[in-house]
Amino acid sequence: MKHIDHDRLFKELIRTFFGEFMLLFFPAIHESIDYRHTTFLSEELYRDILEGEKNRVDLLIETKLKGEDGLIIVHIEPQS
Repeated sequence: MKHIDHDRLFKELIRTFFGEFMLLFFPAIHESIDYRHTTFLSEELYRDILEGEKNRVDLLIETKLKGEDGLIIVHIEPQS
């Protein structure tokens, strides 16, 4: 049986439909995001200091709020 890379497919869906994803799951926040300033960042590696495990952030998005100068970071970590 062929293995389907669900993680990769999910990431591609979010990259393609980020605005729609935010509208569906976070409608109140969706209205505040300025989607013209959306950047998908590379996977980040971090270490759990207490456990010593290496982990990767699945999807990290940098964007702005409408009318604001600062940036916000959206972290999406899908679980099966």
